[in-house]
Amino acid sequence: MAQYYDYVLGLIPLALGGITALLAAVGVSITVAVPLAATVAVALIGHGMFVRAPGAEPAPAPAPRPNAPSFESAD
Repeated sequence: MAQYYDYVLGLIPLALGGITALLAAVGVSITVAVPLAATVAVALIGHGMFVRAPGAEPAPAPAPRPNAPSFESAD
């Protein structure tokens, strides 16, 4: 099953090519369309690196042992 980073890696070239083509089709100059599309691609990269960074998930807390006393005796 595809995960978040698989989608990000697929969306980067799609955003760069697709948004450039879309903007060029509606009459925006190619010299304006490419930087606008690149901004979206860079935003996707930044989101993948800094907002949802790999390994940023907290480690699960250890489960308490069953039948363990709530305190330890000093004896």
